[in-house]
Amino acid sequence: MKHLRERSKRQLRNCKPKMKNKRNFNLAIVGLGGMGNWHREIISSFDNLSVCGSFDIKPTRQEFAKSHGITPYNSFEELLADPKVDIVLCSTPNDMHREICIRALEAGKNVVCEKPVTLSSADLQAMIDVSRKSGKLLVVHQNRRWDEDFLTIKDIFNRGILGDVFRIESRVHGSRGIPGDWRQEKEHGGGMVLDWGVHLFDQILQLAPGKLKKVYATATHVTNELVDDGFFADLTFESGLVAHVEVGTSNFISLPRWYMLGRDGTAVIRDWKLNGEIVRCTDWTQNDAVPIRTAAGLTKTMAPRTDATIHTQPLEPVHGDIHDFYRNVTATIDGKAEIIVKLDEVLRCMKLMEAVFASAECGQAVDFE
Repeated sequence: MKHLRERSKRQLRNCKPKMKNKRNFNLAIVGLGGMGNWHREIISSFDNLSVCGSFDIKPTRQEFAKSHGITPYNSFEELLADPKVDIVLCSTPNDMHREICIRALEAGKNVVCEKPVTLSSADLQAMIDVSRKSGKLLVVHQNRRWDEDFLTIKDIFNRGILGDVFRIESRVHGSRGIPGDWRQEKEHGGGMVLDWGVHLFDQILQLAPGKLKKVYATATHVTNELVDDGFFADLTFESGLVAHVEVGTSNFISLPRWYMLGRDGTAVIRDWKLNGEIVRCTDWTQNDAVPIRTAAGLTKTMAPRTDATIHTQPLEPVHGDIHDFYRNVTATIDGKAEIIVKLDEVLRCMKLMEAVFASAECGQAVDFE
């Protein structure tokens, strides 16, 4: 019996599928500033993806690359000519994305581009056309699809915990104005619609199903006249769902990051630390209330529900891993996965931001899809 068991173990070992070696990829960074270096740090944990070089117009960043064991190319042309470069990361100011990405695609490189990918949907369409012609991957780094507050509110929506959802509010608030960099400069794609709107609109379009019919928006210029330092946008979907998206940079008391209203309950996520809760109605038949007294009289309509007819429950956080972005990129190039951030989704988001600008300028709602 002992010999039979040993032979059985050997047979099981021999029957195990042989693991194929992972394909290794080299990535070169164009623009090794704050975001470019963030990518370098993320990629450093991969065993099949490495940063082989970079190019930056600033000598100090070239020296930074050298000090971190990265080859500093003398020119963008030298970077493109290096046959070992599989992927080019474009993390320059927004107005330079189109030219850099197109040249990299035409040179036979796969491309990861920071967001917003361009300053117009026409520019993005030109980049998409080159990507399709070259057969090389173009993907936009919509990194906030992996934010845990977004994944948690998306899970609540998808599971129908609140019943039919009729309103979603998504906000980010700050109180320091616009940082003193490209975000203040219109020609470089500054302003909060392009800086933060590109994230929040992408999340809403991933969250809300169906066609988007109307867009109404206003922009603020509290601290900056050249670009918007905040905005309010109401998006009305064909289903009747309304999404309110808001960014402010002069808010000294922040409103909740997410606020979702459904037929049977409400969910709130107050901040990125996932402080919040869900309150659901447990008995719609008992909706009578004892009036409460206000300074100007009684109100029954706005009296709070009793604890007997509602249930309060904690959020169930959904965890995200930003490393999944590059795992998906390399697997897609290797033919083993489908890209998560699709170009038609990015194009739809870009057109939505254009509709927001148009509505804010004319002061009226505009049709979308």
